[in-house]
Amino acid sequence: MSISIDYWKMFLDTLKVLWQMWPLLVLMATLLIIKLVFEKWLPDFVDSLKNKLRFRKGSQWRSDRDMLHWLRAMHPSEFEQYIAHLFTQLGYKAYAVGQSHDGGIDVIAEKDGVKSYIQCKKFITREVTVGAVRDFCGALAHHYAHAQGYFITTNTFTLEARKFAESEPIELVDGFKLVEYIHMAEKKQKAEPTISEINVCPSCGGALIPRDGKYGKFYGCSNYPTCTYTVKS
Repeated sequence: MSISIDYWKMFLDTLKVLWQMWPLLVLMATLLIIKLVFEKWLPDFVDSLKNKLRFRKGSQWRSDRDMLHWLRAMHPSEFEQYIAHLFTQLGYKAYAVGQSHDGGIDVIAEKDGVKSYIQCKKFITREVTVGAVRDFCGALAHHYAHAQGYFITTNTFTLEARKFAESEPIELVDGFKLVEYIHMAEKKQKAEPTISEINVCPSCGGALIPRDGKYGKFYGCSNYPTCTYTVKS
């Protein structure tokens, strides 16, 4: 005895059940998104914020020697995060990549469409040898044509390493030069006004700058005469 199966009816019945269950499905999807946010995105965001605050506080009110001691006390991965933070302050788009790239590349920084690849060595007493610099240079040449490289350490480079790097597209940054970079970043941050410090023209988005007029001081748009917006001082 053969039994006929109405697949179309089964399909419609399934759709009907799913339609009745949609509030539950939406709730489950919402809970899943919340779980992902709290387990993945939120901890990463909080850690990133903590690092930025710690890095900013750590580099302030220190002598150059104390700053070097502070850098050398970091965990290697923390040092990589700090270098990414430092290059961000210098105007780059930078992020730490850890072990996900070949050739010992720890940080990738980009500025004006040009990418720079950075290797970080958090050394206390050891010097960076010519072999380490040569390996880094070889990795750049093999994986990234015409790449700019930075080899950054908290200590020093051997004389052979420095001589080798003279003819290569690599900038060697020892501990003392790194401190200079930190001071450069601090000056850049102080020189650049924050958004809250800039008066924005509501008409065209230009900057409102102080001017002297016939009836006293006022603010005028920097795009004058294209934009004639003014406001009393």
